[in-house]
Amino acid sequence: MRSKDRISYFYDGDVGSVYFGPNHPMKPHRLCMTHHLVLSYELHKKMEIYRPHKAYPVELAQFHSADYVEFLHRITPDTQHLFPTEMAKYNLGEDCPIFDNLFEFCQIYAGGTIDAARRLNNQLCDIAINWAGGLHHAKKCQASGFCYINDLVLGILELLKYHARVLYIDIDVHHGDGVEEAFYFTDRFQVTGGGGYTKENVARCWAVETGVLLETDLPDEIPDNEYIKYFAPDYSLRIPSGHIENLNSKSYITTIKMQVLENLRCIQHAPSVQMQEVPPDFYIPDFDEDDENPDERMNQHTRDKLVQRDDEYYDGDNDNDHNMDDL
Repeated sequence: MRSKDRISYFYDGDVGSVYFGPNHPMKPHRLCMTHHLVLSYELHKKMEIYRPHKAYPVELAQFHSADYVEFLHRITPDTQHLFPTEMAKYNLGEDCPIFDNLFEFCQIYAGGTIDAARRLNNQLCDIAINWAGGLHHAKKCQASGFCYINDLVLGILELLKYHARVLYIDIDVHHGDGVEEAFYFTDRFQVTGGGGYTKENVARCWAVETGVLLETDLPDEIPDNEYIKYFAPDYSLRIPSGHIENLNSKSYITTIKMQVLENLRCIQHAPSVQMQEVPPDFYIPDFDEDDENPDERMNQHTRDKLVQRDDEYYDGDNDNDHNMDDL
């Protein structure tokens, strides 16, 4: 990373208001917590901040089947009982529940990843961050592992419009099977291998990673912010390391990196890729923020700062409504 890298950061406060339901490990509220750490450490002053567009169904259908996208668009918690066959077909249920504003949630996080890829393609930034994305389990025709729309596949498809090959590094503890499956039969894509469910630690991790990308050392004491109570009792950014010794030396990591890059270099890219016309981006309507009602703009800004769910604040290390043994 170069010290003068231009970094784009995508965030929409509405993602934090999504609630998967009681006892569900997936907590989108962690995104609000992360954003407030970014603000409290003043990292936003070193980045370009964007609200992602809500991806259109036609954009989502660049990977997902049109019937699956349409079903996600129209299903609601009140109507899901009317479609038992479709619910089973699309793997919707306990792991991937139907909740209020499900489709809008998918549009926002997918739109952020698509926007990030487009800015990279057009050389408008060197690094793009969308902490809301990374839902890597979703398949072409069904949901999987808390994931409904595979934003990573959509982002990679955008990158492949301009680049001969893409290296996808997944640092989640769970394998990104949806991404691997989508590109299993192409040589233009290579998989090597974040997320988590203890939301305060996820927020800590993403804040630290944002600081690393900005080459900024963050003090261990978390500054006061709207979510400071979540980081009690010590209010520290860094948590004690585990009991497992890290045996990965710098020389070993460097060797792995060089091997991955060499493998990537040797992969034969599609011979016709440079001769093909680059597919156009889908039309996204322009809007002038100055023409919008200033009160509405302020309300949205305020909502981004104050999104907070009381039903997602629980004591204990397991970070769920009750003990994990109840799941």
